[in-house]
Amino acid sequence: MKNYSSNQLRNLVLVGHGGCGKTMLADAMLFTAKATDRLGKVDEGTSVLDYDPEETKRKISINTVVAPCEYNSCKINILDTPGFFDFIGEVKSAVKVADTGVIVACAVSGVEVGTEKGWRFLEENDVARVFYINKMDRENANFRKVLAALQDKFGSRVVPVYLPIGEAENFQGIVDLIRGKAYINGKEGEIPAELESEAKEYYHQLVEAAAEADDDLLGKYLEGEELTPAEVMTGFKKGIAARLIFPVFCGSALQNKGIDRFLLDITEFFPSPLDVEAIKVRKGLSDEETELSPGADGATAALVFKTMADPFVGKLTLFRVYSGVLKSDSHIWNVTRNQDERVGQLFVIKGKNQEPVSQITAGDIGAVAKLQYTETGDTLCLKENQVIIPPIDFPQPKLSMAVVPKGKGDEEKIGSGLARLREEDPSIKVEKDTTTHELILSGLGDLHLEVITSKLQKKFGVEVELKTPKVPYKETIKGTVKVEGKHKKQSGGRGQYGHVWLELEPLPTGNGFEFVDKIFGGAVPKQYIPAVEKGLRETMEEGILAGYPVVDIRATLYDGSYHSVDSSEMAFKIAASMALKKGFMDAKPILLEPVMLIEVTVPEEFMGDIMGDLNKKRGRILGMEPQDGMQIIRAHVPLAEVFQYSIDLRSMTQGRGDFTLTFDHYEEVPGNIAEEVIAAAKAE
Repeated sequence: MKNYSSNQLRNLVLVGHGGCGKTMLADAMLFTAKATDRLGKVDEGTSVLDYDPEETKRKISINTVVAPCEYNSCKINILDTPGFFDFIGEVKSAVKVADTGVIVACAVSGVEVGTEKGWRFLEENDVARVFYINKMDRENANFRKVLAALQDKFGSRVVPVYLPIGEAENFQGIVDLIRGKAYINGKEGEIPAELESEAKEYYHQLVEAAAEADDDLLGKYLEGEELTPAEVMTGFKKGIAARLIFPVFCGSALQNKGIDRFLLDITEFFPSPLDVEAIKVRKGLSDEETELSPGADGATAALVFKTMADPFVGKLTLFRVYSGVLKSDSHIWNVTRNQDERVGQLFVIKGKNQEPVSQITAGDIGAVAKLQYTETGDTLCLKENQVIIPPIDFPQPKLSMAVVPKGKGDEEKIGSGLARLREEDPSIKVEKDTTTHELILSGLGDLHLEVITSKLQKKFGVEVELKTPKVPYKETIKGTVKVEGKHKKQSGGRGQYGHVWLELEPLPTGNGFEFVDKIFGGAVPKQYIPAVEKGLRETMEEGILAGYPVVDIRATLYDGSYHSVDSSEMAFKIAASMALKKGFMDAKPILLEPVMLIEVTVPEEFMGDIMGDLNKKRGRILGMEPQDGMQIIRAHVPLAEVFQYSIDLRSMTQGRGDFTLTFDHYEEVPGNIAEEVIAAAKAE
């Protein structure tokens, strides 16, 4: 692939709801641009982009895949993203490095939740947006209905640029409104008579939108002068880059109709890296902001947006260069990790294949293998000109499950395998629960976790099961008690003797454990007192009521006795443990459970359902507030009730809801539930 200058580059991210045909559109674009020699099809498992075995098996995209093609003297980097919400981290990282977002909608299903989410991510990142109504060949395809829904949802700046000629089985091609021509099977002709008046009306809307994007054109337009086709095109291009026009294209990726025109329009109207606003960066480790010069003559700076484990070349780091040029066989400074990285051979990624190149210039996307320290989200730059590009805002995990190995002795392999998978996917989290001793894997949904365990088996040969995690309960007391613990053993030779009197009393929540030594007159010799405390701490760790750690108690050692020959540290340790076990059960023992602060963000129409459901989950509503057309509901809810909340919320809100969950405090478990937990612990 030849070297392209920044103004010849186009970086597009395809976003939209699962099943709208993003991957099929990308495959059709690659085929039309002669980047591939056959039209790949998702349903037949021949897609160039869905090459991962998991994707082929499930017939869905799981990873963001980069595929460049060359058309009309430009290089178009296509970033094809998954449509399922479990893989939203992949979408966010791709949106971060794109200059234009193509929001793909199905001509039958129209505006779906994924359409809205795609728009929102692009809007948050100030990325230019266009719509592509795909599947015009499908039964019940209805361009005008989908167009009306898009305008209703996203406003009057949504303007059609293409009109379909026929729909469903009669779909033949498109009318290009800007050029005033019809294109059927790649052949140019006149606009069909039945579409003429509609085409005129929409062209008028386009002219108005184009005029608004340029002050000179607007003046001319308002004075009643007619804009020339070239002026309309100039205004149209400016309007897309400035996010003042959101044009609507259409076609059929499956039948490869309208794709050649779309590719041409991408090269002529979509912004290059030089046409978009310069990105704001931090200077080195200071808080001072500056802008990156988007050209090849600036100081080199790149953002890592994805890490892949390639079976042949090892760890592959994908990046976008924002300024300057990155060359093969050079050195670059990782400012995020404060490390020098040696850059070997650079590649251009094309699906699962890599093509070696000598350099990656400003605005382009490339890859390099075997970087030692670099992770997704890091900034690479010159050591003498350090800047930090804002990292990718990955979504927080929503669903946590306990990982149980199927085979013995696989724990180490599981740990290293999950660490490698986390490099590829920063939206997963792996941690060991210190209370329950379970390995907890967290992700964005059940499908996400299913895919991770499947990869664990295929890539690292480890089979695991996922189970609902145990709740990290804790135990404490509500009453005060004085208790004796005596350990006396006589069995030939030296005996064992330890004897203590303890007072146990509750402490305020969160105070842990307090040991008080109130021994007078040597009733318990000084050298045995640490053993008493150790015996108490070890017993507390094991738990008494249901095997959970004991917290928030004060144990005061105030009396006891000893034997000059038979007493030992071990004997006093056992005596203390006996006293604690007995006294704990007499001091009104209770179970404590973790209570989470949940913040649920939903459209207003779902508020009643959400609040009713939280009440059923023993939640206490703390308050509500509107934000950006949505409602945020805050509540305290026990962790035991919300392990599966991501699945519940998705079904209650058709995927429109979102939530965050953070630990807040521990509180007493209601009696009836505590009885069940204790019974289950004893049975286990």
